[in-house]
Amino acid sequence: MERSQPLIPLQSLLWPDPALCDDPELYARRAGDTAFAPPTDSPALRFGPGGQAQFDTYGNIFNMGKWQRHCALTHLALRLTGHGHITLHIIRLRPDTVGSVEDTLFQGPVDLSETPCIEISPPDGFGPDDLMYFAVTADSKGALSGAEWCSAQAPRRTPEMMLAITTFKREAAVQATVARFEAFMATSQIAAHLHLVVVDNGQTAQITPSPHVTPIANENLGGSGGFARGLLEAKARGASHCLFMDDDASVHMPALERTWAFLAYTTDDSLAIAGALANADESWRLWENGAVFDRSCRPAHIGMDLRHAGEVRRLEWDSAGPKPHNFYGGWWYFAFPVAATTHMPFPFFVRGDDISFSLVHDFTIVTLPGVICFQDQNFADKESLQTLYLDLRSHLAHHMAIPHMDIGRRATLRIAMWFFARSLFQCHYDTLAALNLSFDDFMKGPDFFEKNADMADRRATIATLRHSEIWQLSNAPVPAEKRWINPDHPWALKLMIFTLNGHLIPFFGLFGNRVVLEAGQRGQLHQIWGASDITYLDRDAGTRFTLRHSKWRAARQMLRFLRLSWQFWRRYDRLKRQWQAEYPDLTSTAFWAHRMGLDDTPHKIES
Repeated sequence: MERSQPLIPLQSLLWPDPALCDDPELYARRAGDTAFAPPTDSPALRFGPGGQAQFDTYGNIFNMGKWQRHCALTHLALRLTGHGHITLHIIRLRPDTVGSVEDTLFQGPVDLSETPCIEISPPDGFGPDDLMYFAVTADSKGALSGAEWCSAQAPRRTPEMMLAITTFKREAAVQATVARFEAFMATSQIAAHLHLVVVDNGQTAQITPSPHVTPIANENLGGSGGFARGLLEAKARGASHCLFMDDDASVHMPALERTWAFLAYTTDDSLAIAGALANADESWRLWENGAVFDRSCRPAHIGMDLRHAGEVRRLEWDSAGPKPHNFYGGWWYFAFPVAATTHMPFPFFVRGDDISFSLVHDFTIVTLPGVICFQDQNFADKESLQTLYLDLRSHLAHHMAIPHMDIGRRATLRIAMWFFARSLFQCHYDTLAALNLSFDDFMKGPDFFEKNADMADRRATIATLRHSEIWQLSNAPVPAEKRWINPDHPWALKLMIFTLNGHLIPFFGLFGNRVVLEAGQRGQLHQIWGASDITYLDRDAGTRFTLRHSKWRAARQMLRFLRLSWQFWRRYDRLKRQWQAEYPDLTSTAFWAHRMGLDDTPHKIES
């Protein structure tokens, strides 16, 4: 095909990667004589005569609707590489009342060795809900080695994007990420426009500097401080966009090209891109595709099965429209325009910094198919005294510090009440002490966070609160369960709720249920209703801990919580004014530059 304008790649194929996700159903739906090339070879889909594959998958569907909504894209083409003869189908999907309507926009024979490029021009034009995919049927033996959705339409900008990774004593994980990035840079068409900064809070990562990678030793100020350091570096380097990434999350490197291309074309100078999240052990199950914060975190599309075509289509249509004002993106993958940032991260240390950053900015947040991170742990296992301490104070701060998140005295207090009640029901008395500490610290105002940005004193204090919630090695037999109270019975459940799971019933510790739960079930309430003896097991680590009903410990923490609640109620208006007045100072460039000793030398940044 002859064109006066060059074709710009928008989205290339993603391939299974054993190091990230090798579930083939996320990349192509195959039938007949087709197989992915082994990991030791170059990525390709090999086929014999009659082999079929279609790419309406989470990794490779093309959401033309999002490109039209946010980038005003009108021209689209598909370019293929490989060898052999195929019959190609290019299909458009649109939603209807029963699912979707398919339109075949192209059907015909193609010789892959000629690197065919097919322009796609539907007679009725593209619409804001259009999804595109292609399918192939092999007419001979061959292989598809690549495919790109392209456009002759010129991009609006050339993003200079700096990637910022914050790491703390996870040497192997971050070194593997850097190695994958360096290999990607050797072949990527946008390598000249990307640079990676590794902010090393533990100062142990041992990352070798290169033309593409800059390590920065940093004081351990948590994720907040690490990403603040990364954003300072992005500003100093004149980057147009910054991409925050975790060291314990892995993403297909071509997702960087998808992100970069969308940012190059967008008509919205405040557009940001949030990556989705899945557990590496169940890479097909979506954990989060962005989230909403309203008194608590509510992941979007949680549990969706990314192997099913219908689920993928629903995900892409549901996520295409405008987002609510309290939508946010996690910092395992969050790309945003530097010029649109009016605030730096708030010094939460960790937990809540990414939520606050999204809420305080007027970003237009978009999610893209295939832009997803795979974490290698159960997200429920992250719950602990320290994480709940951090969660409570950040949840309260979001609603107190950011004016459009104001929900009033009563609703804000209910956040703390729910945190407390949830742990009380589970006999997590150590956690109750940590939550009371968190509530008290929050009411000290933003000044407390400034003085405790490194959390050193508080981490030490929280460690002293652990008495029963301590994972310990044990070779003893797993305790036998005894269940006298059926939590599935509606009247039994109501009784447990109204009596605070037996804390208001005399001698409940003598006859309550004895239950055994897995580590990942911590925080789940259903199984603990009626329980006075709860054992948590981490079978992989061979550790456990047991919690036992104690009215005395519960009463002690309850009285303290009631005193703190009364103080919050009386001081609410003053606290809100204080948080809203001081929040901007602690999210300023000047605060972080001074905290890191960079205020007198703003351009003296490691490179």
